[in-house]
Amino acid sequence: MGAFPEQRMSILTLAVSDLDASRAFYRDILGLKPFMTDNITMFDMGGFVLGLWDHDKLQDDIGHPAGAPFDRQGSAMALAYNARSEAEVDTIFEALRAHDVTISKPPHKAFWGGYSGYFLDPDGHAWEVAYNPFWGFEADGRLKLPQQEAV
Repeated sequence: MGAFPEQRMSILTLAVSDLDASRAFYRDILGLKPFMTDNITMFDMGGFVLGLWDHDKLQDDIGHPAGAPFDRQGSAMALAYNARSEAEVDTIFEALRAHDVTISKPPHKAFWGGYSGYFLDPDGHAWEVAYNPFWGFEADGRLKLPQQEAV
């Protein structure tokens, strides 16, 4: 048994350089509804929470030494939104383009058999919008993953 008693994620917090600008991006452009907005902004993402917090405050909270390198331009990871169709992916990217959001990779047929593209938030955090024809959705919008065997 591992250290985590349950296989799940609760909160993912992004370090941001301008909380007000990031809050506006996620609220006004992506359409997410914040539920805490004083010094940290939280969004209910249907089973986990996405948080936005001042870069320096998060660095301090983590215990990362002041002055030590702490990535300020995104990171080596991507967040993802799974769409229900290729057309939905295209519609999302049309809306992002209308707001002059940086598109780092336009929607395309992906090597793994799906359809996806990437955009960046104001701090350079990468978001993938993908249609995966191999996964469906539960009634509540959560991904319906194929049965997996233990390895």
